[in-house]
Amino acid sequence: MNSYMILKHLHMTTAYLTVVLFSLRLLMDAVGRPGWRMTPLRWIPHANDTVLLVAAISLLFVGGWNPLEQGWLLAKIALLLGYIAAGLFALKVTVSRPIRVVAAVLALVQVSAIFHLAMAKPVLF
Repeated sequence: MNSYMILKHLHMTTAYLTVVLFSLRLLMDAVGRPGWRMTPLRWIPHANDTVLLVAAISLLFVGGWNPLEQGWLLAKIALLLGYIAAGLFALKVTVSRPIRVVAAVLALVQVSAIFHLAMAKPVLF
């Protein structure tokens, strides 16, 4: 198996795990179990996201892609920044519940769009 395929599968696996971990943390908050913030569930997503980012950057180099030339890739990066911002608000305890719910939905919609762009790679520009 070549390095591209290894990196691609690592990237995909960590991306799926990111969504699962984010959803699990949202669910724990929704059912009134904020104690997850005192467990490894607080830092495991950050470690996973670090691996995800390293795999993504490595794929750029191995695949020879330039985000400025690939519209779908630039859109993925923009959506990723939006997902991060929305995710921060969704998991922040000091933010009101309605705003957290809207932020959580927005984050999940954005990550769904990221997955769609990754699979379809449409010509956007």
